[in-house]
Amino acid sequence: MYRARLFASRHARAYEVIYNATSPVILSTLKVINKLIKGKLDRPITWSEKIIKGFLFDCQMCGDCVLSSTGMACPMNCPKTLRNGPCGGVRENGNCEVKPEMKCVWVEAWSGSEKMKNNLAIQEIQFAVNHTHRGSSAWIRLAKDNKQIT
Repeated sequence: MYRARLFASRHARAYEVIYNATSPVILSTLKVINKLIKGKLDRPITWSEKIIKGFLFDCQMCGDCVLSSTGMACPMNCPKTLRNGPCGGVRENGNCEVKPEMKCVWVEAWSGSEKMKNNLAIQEIQFAVNHTHRGSSAWIRLAKDNKQIT
């Protein structure tokens, strides 16, 4: 999965285009499904999201997705689960202080965001992760809240 994360940040612009094209379709579909069957497919949808986003982004299913704001790098892969930028321990080579063999998630995020059209989104402060959403579908929650996928 680490390779998927690196690939996503290296190809963040292409992922952004695909993500922006598919997210309205996904959200609209889930709104219709939610109206018709009132949550009976939440488990299979959550499973599908976990498989798809896990494969493409090494997503950790925090339930509060910010991929489009973080250069298509999931910040929950940070061993410290930092949501708004790197800690003070990023090594000179850009690797993590906790896992020295791993590139810092935020180094990847900044690199990925530079390639994206919406490259200033990484500078927006993100809300803290609501850990009660962990393992749940961000897609379903957004569809139920009638918000746009970000």
